[in-house]
Amino acid sequence: MGQLANCPQCGSLYIQNKFRSVCEACYKKEDQLFQTVYEYIRKRENRMATLMQVVRATGVEESLIHKFIKQGRLQLAQFPNLGYPCDQCGTLIREGKICVECRDELKKELNTMKEIEERQRQEQTKTTERATYHVIDRDFLK
Repeated sequence: MGQLANCPQCGSLYIQNKFRSVCEACYKKEDQLFQTVYEYIRKRENRMATLMQVVRATGVEESLIHKFIKQGRLQLAQFPNLGYPCDQCGTLIREGKICVECRDELKKELNTMKEIEERQRQEQTKTTERATYHVIDRDFLK
């Protein structure tokens, strides 16, 4: 069951669900804008259009076009010059949430953190081994 929420675009109340993040009226407006974008890029002469060319030609906001791509409504295989920004650096990408460079940097940082943790664990083990003392109570042995 959905939750009662305010539409992020117009502020009206609606029942939020996993399929729609806006109210019915705003969804219909978005759908009309999607049709405008799709009809523009569907034409053979516009299939190679860049994102900025589509924005200028249709008047649809760039963020809304990104939303259409992320929702899978626009298939990038058919439109090679379209994409959406990397969540980390903003470079245009065609799949995932972050670009290859950011992913590689993140992997490098994770590996560095693993190495640091392993060294700390080894040093702690050495310190524990060195700090163990065995004392013989000579009076006890008599």
